[in-house]
Amino acid sequence: MDFTPYVRGRFLRRLQDHRRYIDHADAVQQGALVELIENAALTEIGRKYEFSSIRTYREFAERLPLHEYADLEAQILRMTRGEKDVLWRGRCFNFAQSSGTSGARSKYIPITREAFARNHYRGASDAVSHYLNLNPDSRIFAGKGLILGGSFATELKRVGAGVRVGDLSASLIANVNPLVNLVRVPNKRIALMENWEEKLPALAEAARRANVTNLSGVPSWMLTVLKEVLRRAGATSLREVWPHLEVFFHGGIDFEPYRKQYEQLCEGCDMHYLNNYNASEGFFACQSDWGSTAMLLLLDIGVFYEFKELDGDERVLPIWEVEAGKTYELIITACNGLWRYRLGDTVTIEQTHPVKIRIAGRTKSFINAFGEELMVHNAEEAMTQACEATGARVADYTAAPRFAEGDRKACHQWVVEFDVAPTDTQAFAQALDAALRRVNSDYDAKRKGDIFLAAPELVVAPKGLFDRWLQTTGSGRLGGQRKVPRLRNDRTVMDQVLALLAK
Repeated sequence: MDFTPYVRGRFLRRLQDHRRYIDHADAVQQGALVELIENAALTEIGRKYEFSSIRTYREFAERLPLHEYADLEAQILRMTRGEKDVLWRGRCFNFAQSSGTSGARSKYIPITREAFARNHYRGASDAVSHYLNLNPDSRIFAGKGLILGGSFATELKRVGAGVRVGDLSASLIANVNPLVNLVRVPNKRIALMENWEEKLPALAEAARRANVTNLSGVPSWMLTVLKEVLRRAGATSLREVWPHLEVFFHGGIDFEPYRKQYEQLCEGCDMHYLNNYNASEGFFACQSDWGSTAMLLLLDIGVFYEFKELDGDERVLPIWEVEAGKTYELIITACNGLWRYRLGDTVTIEQTHPVKIRIAGRTKSFINAFGEELMVHNAEEAMTQACEATGARVADYTAAPRFAEGDRKACHQWVVEFDVAPTDTQAFAQALDAALRRVNSDYDAKRKGDIFLAAPELVVAPKGLFDRWLQTTGSGRLGGQRKVPRLRNDRTVMDQVLALLAK
């Protein structure tokens, strides 16, 4: 039975709230800030900064400093041990453990009751609302959604009674309304299994026997699952397994390097792809237009946004002062107890009425060792072009500067794990170099004549190398928040990866 016609109206009514974003973003966001401050007035941080006397955004911005994770870590760890009214009212019983790409080895992000209801679940629902609006012929609720989940495995040893720490996806699955389990696969027991060598076949077997209409997850890990489904089904296209598959809600990493692989796997399906900005810290944006993969920033979802300029005096601006076309560091204040928190992400404002964004990269994920100012979005675009030029498919990669030594010139070193390797790796390296020169003028200037920067050095990694590296970090468990740093301005990650490769 198709339940889509019965629930479509409920989802579409939510879009009436989103229409306020066009002309009233300032009022919506100021209301969100007032609500956040009022809810935390009697907490430890609320008393410290006298939340009860804050009346305007400017007072808020002047009184509270910007916070890195390390600045809040001590309070968060106290919360994991059961203390209440620290960064948010009451006790918090769920924490998302994610890799510490922003500085710490691992981060433990609070998931409060309000964060579940007002942010994570509402954000996912908003993504479905926009999809149903964009696709009037959808039958998404005629079948089930394949939603990947992690586990509650954690390296944190001391936690309070009733507290659970693990992947964000594990907490979302464990706490979801039981009715949702009727329209998702696999069941909770399989979804929360810790051992992925046992979990992958169980998940794939359960999924291939279901009528799956939609997918949700990180593109890289979902690809692994889908290939296992095809292998077990003896099929070459997902249409043979799931004839009614229609949409993939993806997020976590850039989708473009994986698009062609998905198009091949979904050949024959009337398939759609929707971009989402969801992280351990919150669900922030979703695609609302087929004509652009830019995402609508969700303004009434328990989050107050600020935008830090990357040049000049590095001012911090509220949403009503941002400019289209500029890239900012994203700062959030949210109902999970993160106050003026530096996510480590940069976003480009595509438009302002309503505000739509693209993820530009990480604040610490770039290479500028030689004045080339290579950013993640440059790398992703160039990698996509190199794959198109050579027929290759990339599973994962990382890059770092290799400094001049003796007669060897400086260059960028790339370790690439291919899903489908190019027939000529040198041709791939040349295509990558050419694409980087096209998309980044500073890189092109440094490459001219091989004077300042030599051609990139390509190291082909065996399959599974980056999974092994993630496991050595203690925070990048398979199926969790996979965060292989694409670019680093030092060789910390690169040397670790090459050391594993040498074993």
